[in-house]
Amino acid sequence: MTKRRSRGDGGLHWDDKRQRWIATASLGYDPSGKRIVKRGSGRTKTEAKAKLKQVLRDYEDGLTIAPADYTVAQAVNDWLAYGLGGLDEGTVTTCTILSRTHIIPALGARKLRDLMHRMWTSGWPIRRRF
Repeated sequence: MTKRRSRGDGGLHWDDKRQRWIATASLGYDPSGKRIVKRGSGRTKTEAKAKLKQVLRDYEDGLTIAPADYTVAQAVNDWLAYGLGGLDEGTVTTCTILSRTHIIPALGARKLRDLMHRMWTSGWPIRRRF
């Protein structure tokens, strides 16, 4: 008899169309009432479960907001375009100059996801602005 997974572990099923194992986990509901479901897929059960664990770990660390190929340069440019509203013109100019001369040349090509992962795993304190 197969062992039943414990509650909260999610589901695991074979997808004939894709010829892959699909592991799913429900993480609750978003503010509009839609269920939040994360998935991982692989050729074997173990591979699918490992990918789901990675997706869940990224979700808990807050890394799901950025796509996998989102770079630091893109994030800084988005912040310069949309995140400085309501600030003094001199502040915007200073932030733009500093970002374009120091941050983008030094870190711009790095993927934001990898940089965030290194900060989380090193224990570096991250301050969030809410």
